[in-house]
Amino acid sequence: MDKLQQIWLTFWDALSAKIGGGRIVQGIFLIAVLYLLVAGAIGVYWSWEPDPVEVRIEQTTDKSVVGVGTTGALISVVQTLLEKPGGYLSNDRTPPGVWLDNIPNWEFGVLVQARDMARAMRKDFSRSQSQSTEDADLAPAEPMLNFNNNSWLFPATETEYRKALKGLYSYYGRLQDPSQPDAQFYARADNLNNWLADVSTRLGSLSQRLSASVGQKRLNTDLAGEQSAQQSTSSKQDMEVKTSWFELDDVFYEARGTAWALIQLLKGIEQDFGPALEKKNARVSLLQIVRELESTQGTIWSPVILNGNEFGLLANHSLVMASYISRANAAIIDLRELLAQG
Repeated sequence: MDKLQQIWLTFWDALSAKIGGGRIVQGIFLIAVLYLLVAGAIGVYWSWEPDPVEVRIEQTTDKSVVGVGTTGALISVVQTLLEKPGGYLSNDRTPPGVWLDNIPNWEFGVLVQARDMARAMRKDFSRSQSQSTEDADLAPAEPMLNFNNNSWLFPATETEYRKALKGLYSYYGRLQDPSQPDAQFYARADNLNNWLADVSTRLGSLSQRLSASVGQKRLNTDLAGEQSAQQSTSSKQDMEVKTSWFELDDVFYEARGTAWALIQLLKGIEQDFGPALEKKNARVSLLQIVRELESTQGTIWSPVILNGNEFGLLANHSLVMASYISRANAAIIDLRELLAQG
C-alpha cells in the first residue's frame, strides 16, 4: 500500500509540475479527470443493450383478449426504449450520452419498428374496414411516436413518447373492458399481411446496407418486371455501392435494434393471430422468423465492429448480421404467401 501511495505521489508531483498553477488549478484538473473517468464508466454501462422482454399476457376468463399480446408487446418496446439504463440517449447533449453513438442507433432501429406497429394498429388492426372510425387513443398516439427523435427541449422527445405510451396504455385497458366495445383489435390474416409487408421492406433495406460494408457491384433492377415502367431520372446500369467506414457500426446497431423490437412484436402477434396462423398452418413459419432474429442478439466479443473481407482473416460482423436479417426476411416473404392463400 505504501509503495502504491509513493507511486501516486510521484505521479502527482510530476503532473503538478507539468500543468503548473496553484492548488486551485490542480484541484480543477483533478476533478475534471475524475469526472471523465466516472462518465466513461457510466457510458460503458449505458451501452449495454437490454435483453428481450416478456410479452404481456392478460387473461379475463379462460383465454386472453384478442389484441392484448400485440398491444402489450408494443408497450413493452416503447417503455424499454425510455426506461433502459441511461434512459433515452438519442437527444442527450451532455456526457456520457453525447459520446455514445451505438445505443442511439440501436434506439432508432427500435423506434422505427414501434412507429410501424403503431401505424398498423391505427390503420388496420383497430378498424373493421376502410370506412370505419379510428380509435380515439391510437389516433393521437401514432403521430406522437413519429415526433422528432432528437429533440432536447420544448418539447423533449421523451415527453412526446410518454404521451404516446399513455395512449397505448389506455387502449390496452379498454380492450379488456367489456363495457367499452368501441375498442377493438381485428386479428385477420389480411391485416397481418399488411404489417408484414412493411417489416419486409425495412429488413430488405437493412440487409442491403449491411451487405454493402465490403462494397458491391450491382446491376440496376429498378424497372425490372414491367416493360412500360418509368422512373423520374435515369440511373447507371452498373453501379458500386459501399457503406461508409464511419457508418458501419451505425447500420449494424440499427439492425440489432430492429431485430430486438421485432422479436417482441412477433411474439405478441403469435398470441393474437393464433387461429389465423393455425388455419394457414403458418405458426411454425412465424416461429422460424423469431428464431432467425434471436440469432442477431448474440454477444459481441470484439470491442469494435469488424469489417474484414468476405473470405479474409478477420470477421465481418455486418455480413453475419446481413445473413440473419436476409433469412428472416425470406421467411417473412414465405409467411406472407401463406397468409394470402385462400
